[in-house]
Amino acid sequence: MKLDVCLEMVFTDLPTEERITRIGQAGYTAVEFWFHDATFDGNGCPPGTGKDADAVRQACQQAGVELNNVVVNAPDGSFGGSPVDSRDLQKYLERTEEVIAFAKRAGCSKAITCTGNLVPGLERPAMRANLEKALAAAAEIAQKHAFTLLLEPLNTHVDHPGYYLDSSHEGAEIVRAIGSPSLRLLFDVYHMQIMEGNIISNIRRHLDVIGHFHSAGVPGRHEHFGTELNYPAILRAIEEAGYTGCFGLEYAPEMPDHAESLVRVREYLEGRA
Repeated sequence: MKLDVCLEMVFTDLPTEERITRIGQAGYTAVEFWFHDATFDGNGCPPGTGKDADAVRQACQQAGVELNNVVVNAPDGSFGGSPVDSRDLQKYLERTEEVIAFAKRAGCSKAITCTGNLVPGLERPAMRANLEKALAAAAEIAQKHAFTLLLEPLNTHVDHPGYYLDSSHEGAEIVRAIGSPSLRLLFDVYHMQIMEGNIISNIRRHLDVIGHFHSAGVPGRHEHFGTELNYPAILRAIEEAGYTGCFGLEYAPEMPDHAESLVRVREYLEGRA
């Protein structure tokens, strides 16, 4: 199982291509990022910070890393629309097409999709129906391009209040209901520890539809060591269950030196025995 680093949360004062280089120098062989048309600088995603697909591909090749995935839309729908809102359906599908084209050019074939926030005045069953309709259509688009979408549940207690999908169980149910090989579940250990706990059992329960993992220390979303989660045990369980994809590190370093933080996290996770 390969570790990958979300470059949005590390080296936030550097351009995307230099972040890729620094992550490779820390001993990682895969990266991922959020939006193709904006880059997180530690505080937000200011205008004019979009990424260049060809430059990203070249930086990855030079650093000896692969680009594992990108992101279609923002959790709240501010980028790319909210699939739970029928008014955003066309915007979301157009965004899906756009992101797939960028991702393929940059060198990857997976992208995370979010649900958007609860729609005022709309009951959950109606939002669920909108979501399934949007995801089914997006999965059809993805399948035509040999591409995979990763549906992500998030926590609503700390980071994303109001987000629709905050359960790995509902996420897996949706993926199974749609039944497309181009739609999988993203299991974020950090978010699901906050919402559900029982991490290893829930991973085993849903591994048949899991296409990617995210992780960070709980509480705080910082380094993986010294937290309430036993990450070496979690990774062992995932590997023993037969998962062979990437395990994503999406954390904000608490250590001032991000390079040192990445090395220490990698050594901690790879030291499992």
